[in-house]
Amino acid sequence: MSTSIHAIDGPATDTPRSDPRLAFRVRNVSKVFVGQSNVHAVHDVSVDLEAGSFTCIVGPSGCGKSTLLRMLGGLEKPTLGTIESEPTSGKLPPAAFVFQEHGIFPWLSVLENVAFGLRMAGVSRGEREATAKRWLGYVGLEDFANSYPHQLSGGMKQRAAIARAFVTGSPTLLMDEPLGALDAQTRRLMQEQLIELWERDRKTVVLVTHAIDEALLLGDRIVLMSARPGQIKESIEVPFTHPRRPDLETHPEFVDMKQAIWESLREEVERSVQHS
Repeated sequence: MSTSIHAIDGPATDTPRSDPRLAFRVRNVSKVFVGQSNVHAVHDVSVDLEAGSFTCIVGPSGCGKSTLLRMLGGLEKPTLGTIESEPTSGKLPPAAFVFQEHGIFPWLSVLENVAFGLRMAGVSRGEREATAKRWLGYVGLEDFANSYPHQLSGGMKQRAAIARAFVTGSPTLLMDEPLGALDAQTRRLMQEQLIELWERDRKTVVLVTHAIDEALLLGDRIVLMSARPGQIKESIEVPFTHPRRPDLETHPEFVDMKQAIWESLREEVERSVQHS
């Protein structure tokens, strides 16, 4: 069975969308970390990310995936090139981040952690707590609202971190290996919840992951990056419709696409290992 894989600058095989609204417009972006030995992390990356899309970035370790994500969110500045984000009106907050290290505050309760962004935005206590409680319900943590992080499992902490990101109202969610530290069973449950939350809210999501099957299950588009310095090697449109369920992984087209992506990525992984 053939798969739909094409170069980012090559001719599109799908019917073009009419005037898509862009969340990010990245043009010729490079990033060099200057030090005793300069590190060329990302080189000449250009990509458009549509508003409301779910994009997964996949590539070998050290290829600049996280650096690109941080530049999208404004945590790093490009050395060369430009990144334009969708203009927001009113008081919409900046992009929300979820990292592998969940980053919730140990001195705050789960409810206070989830409501923290709203508190910083000046939302009244009653409103922010009501909103936080609603999102705790979405991620199955309503019974732990008054608990503290040390009382939670790793998966529960990550659910709280994801709820905190969604609750801010930001139109953009940037996720760096958010499920990478979880055991296989918890990771599967979190993938299901993340799909459900995105289908409910339809934020623009960019997720960095090493797992090809996770990218195919979650993303509408997969961006493959080369070994460092990271460049976009290929862009893959994922053809599976929503809502998606984990049993999609047994579908023959899913299996074929996973193998095709690995074959495309293998050379980059080998290059990364040789130069590590």
